[in-house]
Amino acid sequence: MPSGHNTEIRTDIPHSARIWNYWMGGKDNYDIDRQVGEASLEIDPDIGAMATESRRFLIRAVKHLAGEAGIAQFLDIGTGLPTMQNTHEVAQSIVPDARIVYVDNDPLVLTHARALLTSTTDEGVTTYIEADFHNPEQIVEEARNVLNFTKPIGVMFMGVLGHARTYEDLRRIVNTVMAAVPSGSYLVYWDGTTDSPHYVRMCDEYAKSGGVPYYPRTQDELRAVFEGLELLDPGFGPITHWRRPELELARVREIAAYGGVARKP
Repeated sequence: MPSGHNTEIRTDIPHSARIWNYWMGGKDNYDIDRQVGEASLEIDPDIGAMATESRRFLIRAVKHLAGEAGIAQFLDIGTGLPTMQNTHEVAQSIVPDARIVYVDNDPLVLTHARALLTSTTDEGVTTYIEADFHNPEQIVEEARNVLNFTKPIGVMFMGVLGHARTYEDLRRIVNTVMAAVPSGSYLVYWDGTTDSPHYVRMCDEYAKSGGVPYYPRTQDELRAVFEGLELLDPGFGPITHWRRPELELARVREIAAYGGVARKP
């Protein structure tokens, strides 16, 4: 997750992307990340489920966009560390010549992004931009070198915009990118909400650990991010429910993570 421009990998300060990787069973993390990750689980036992459910939401959303919606270009901003079934792997399994641009500014994420370039299809393109999402104009400018901005693009902000310094900044970032993409493009967005006092407390404690603060927002604030766009069914709601197979819904664990997928008219 973007967290201010870095020039070196810090192993003495926790990083949300590495902690997220730890919660998902990955190995790309350090002692400090594991310590904070375990302490966070004690405060909010649902955070591990949020990590895995967010990836399932990503997979369902990208499958829909690449399949039914016919999207062949994706701009994944604040991609975090790769785990299983990353955006390019899901998209290119359906559209082999899909073009995917990842954006992040963390050195460890970018090191892994270089490795991702070897797992793309022969027909497709997978690349990355080193940028902070607080500079959306730079992201759009560099993405134009890879993506065709006259054709629809799937824009993704997956659980990262809690790092936006203010809610106004969050809206500015999303609006700047969505203003640059053409009609028929999509926004895939989710974030943690204030519904869970355990999650709010966990975010407060994370900020005290030296990590870049993560600000939970209300459901209404997150829903407003989709203003001017056409939300796909089932609309704005828990990411655990978005187009999930009906047989699985009875076993869903409720978590404070909300979002949706919306089309730019």
